[in-house]
Amino acid sequence: MSPTSEKDAQHEAARIEPVLKRLWQQKKWDPKSVRAALIGLGYEEERAGPKGERSGGQLAVRGMEPRFEGDHYVTPEGTRIGVRVHPDACVTAFVQQTNYQVQTNGPYLESGCFEPPFGH
Repeated sequence: MSPTSEKDAQHEAARIEPVLKRLWQQKKWDPKSVRAALIGLGYEEERAGPKGERSGGQLAVRGMEPRFEGDHYVTPEGTRIGVRVHPDACVTAFVQQTNYQVQTNGPYLESGCFEPPFGH
């Protein structure tokens, strides 16, 4: 990330963190509630063109990734958030029953703001 992009990403992370804290305290970590709250901050959902290319918006809201526990996969309740601040800067976050987190990072070539689900 460039220094300017990092500063802008930190600013956006500071806007998002209190919203996720409030949702977590209210026990609202489902994608619908999280999406509505972040759209309320003025973010627009990402849109894709006919070939999958980004065509607008900066917000991606998804359910949690499945993870292996014991002898099977489970998908925990909760929501993952990615906000594209600049081409080289993202805010990534999650909110779930046990906790929430907000951080800044650069985008991944394979998966945009979200860490790829398998080895990188």
